Order: sequence, then C-alpha cells, then structure tokens
Amino acid sequence: MKITLLGTGDATGTPVIGCSCPTCRDALKGGKSQRTRFAILVESDSGAVLIDTGPDLRDQLLKHGTKHIDGVIWTHGHYDHFAGFAEFHRVQYNVDVYGLPETLAYILDYLHFLHPKKHERKLYEPFELIGLEFTLFEVIHPPVKRSVGVMVRQGRTKVVITGDTQRDIPKKSMDLIKEPDLLIADAIVPPTVEVKKHMNTEEAFELAREIKAKKVIFTHLSHFFKPHDEAAKEFPMGYDGMSFEYPKNQVLTYVSPYLSFLEE
Repeated sequence: MKITLLGTGDATGTPVIGCSCPTCRDALKGGKSQRTRFAILVESDSGAVLIDTGPDLRDQLLKHGTKHIDGVIWTHGHYDHFAGFAEFHRVQYNVDVYGLPETLAYILDYLHFLHPKKHERKLYEPFELIGLEFTLFEVIHPPVKRSVGVMVRQGRTKVVITGDTQRDIPKKSMDLIKEPDLLIADAIVPPTVEVKKHMNTEEAFELAREIKAKKVIFTHLSHFFKPHDEAAKEFPMGYDGMSFEYPKNQVLTYVSPYLSFLEE
C-alpha cells in the first residue's frame, strides 16, 4: 500500500492570490511551501483510489504520472474537495465514485455530465477497493451535516485520514480509528490563529496522542504557517508529493518523535 499526499493545501492553496506574506513569497519560488488543494492517492498492486478530488487534480495526476483511477471517495461536498473531478472529462468516463448518499447527491448534481458510477456507502461499514479495506467514519465539519474521514487497512496496517474536521470527533469514530500506523490529520493553522471548522496543530496533536497514532502528518495547511522549512522544525508538516509505503502485513512499532515532543 502506498499513500501519496497529492495536495496538502487549504481551500485557497498556497500561494494565495494577491498575498505577499513570507510563506506565499516562499511558495512562489517553488518548493514545499507551494501547496495545491486537498487530494490523496491510495495505491496497491491492484490499482489506484483517490480520496477527494481538489481543483488542482489535473496537474497533480500529471506530476505523479497516474494513468488510471479505479475509484474516488469523497469526504464531503466542499468545492476544494471535489471540483477537480471535472478534469476527467474526455479522459476517463464512468468512474466509480463512493461516499455517503447525501454527499454523492450534492456533488453529482454538479458533475452529472461525467456519468460516474455511483456507489452509496454507510458510515462504519467496511468496503473493498483495489484489494484494500476502506471505512468511512463520521467527523464534525460545520456547516456540512455529515462529513467523513477515511480509514484504510491492508492486513494489520491501518492508515487514518481525518478529512476536514473539528476536534470533537464522535466517540464511535474515535473507537474505530485507535492505534493507526499513520494519522493524516487536518491541521489548518497554528494555535496562534483562530479557527472554527477545522483543527489547529495543537488539537491535531491531541487527537494523535489520544488515539495513540504511531506517526502523525499534518495536511490541509494554510499560508498562516511559517515557510515550510521553518514550520517543519516545529510541526510534522505534510507537503505535496509526500508518500508513505507499507508492505503487506507490516506492523510498525516505533513512536513518532512528535508525540514524544508533546509529552515533554
């Protein structure tokens, strides 16, 4: 199983149009401060699945060299998480798409011209794609009525992607996602910046510690952080193109140094 962070930016991406902050200036030079909108690629020997399809999807797939997608899972109906699906127009028809019924209904009202194959899924009920097990779990991301995170399993390896969420994730979800090998967490801003619909870095660290994640990486990052190389000295910052590979049945036993840092 291979997990690639195609896009690690928030709704505006970095650089932000018209912004001249240090991070946006750094992003304009290229490098890891430059963040496209959210999308994650999950690959196995049997194929490739996208978790969300942000507006920058075309460039992301070209850069990664992806030729075919076997399925798309949508976490919720916000523009920065689905609008890039239109880039499949005249490239790949009848793509299999998965999500909660209300999420699919909202998104496909806009993207109906692509004639995707709709697969409604329920919370907490595992389903198989490309030889991997996927489970949708409820998170809290107002004003969306129901938004989900995604858990991916291969053998005894467990990867949890929170999707967009506040810190108060329901207990049933918390019980499900305990002790992942990797937690990919929404952490849109440092704690010095006020945020309501997402977690900040402090809350994402708390979540990682509570569920005993072996490794945590932050994504859905805004330009309110310092330039990447500086911010990465303090936080486990994801970046576009970052990837993680897990051999079948591998069990990781190390503890993330960021979790140890939290406990000091």
